[in-house]
Amino acid sequence: MRAAGLRAQVGYRRPRHTSGVASIIAPNRLQRQFNTATPNEAWVTDITHIRTHEGWLYLAAVLDLFSRKIIGWSMQSRITKEVVLDALLMAVWRRNPTSAVTVHSDQGSQYTSHDWQSFLKTHGLEGSMSRRGNCHDNAVAESFFQLLKRERIRRKIYTTRNEARSDVFDYIEVFYNTRRRHGSNNQLSPVEYEERYQQRLASI
Repeated sequence: MRAAGLRAQVGYRRPRHTSGVASIIAPNRLQRQFNTATPNEAWVTDITHIRTHEGWLYLAAVLDLFSRKIIGWSMQSRITKEVVLDALLMAVWRRNPTSAVTVHSDQGSQYTSHDWQSFLKTHGLEGSMSRRGNCHDNAVAESFFQLLKRERIRRKIYTTRNEARSDVFDYIEVFYNTRRRHGSNNQLSPVEYEERYQQRLASI
């Protein structure tokens, strides 16, 4: 191959990120309490990466533990604090919580940034973080990304980031939130589970 000027096709490597020194670490207030009685008690958030032929696309998602509904998300070509802030901003805009919400994340640099902590304080949110290197402390967020990759992305590599964005949007908003059933929701989708909850409140 060398003599013929040929090179083997190389697959995608997992993105590598330096571990730097964390700026602000919040205590683990969630303590793996993954079931809540009402909406907007606790949200979990995390980031994953999606392969495209243009490069990596990073997805940040915010999930309400009450119904497992994805209430905020953002997709960008760089893994910066903006991708997580945009996802959380969508969650706040959609939910408009009237009392303090626990927002749980890992100790990634995006979540330990001063901008993240400032956003939490400004919107009356209370930060919570997994112990370093312990993915089980944020198991529900990890589980959502596993579902996304198993049920939609699988082993595919999207041609462009826009193609990936469109497919992930369809999975979250058209399928997962509105149609996918969950055992923790009595086999209802997140949207149906929240609608049943509101109906019960209205009947009291």
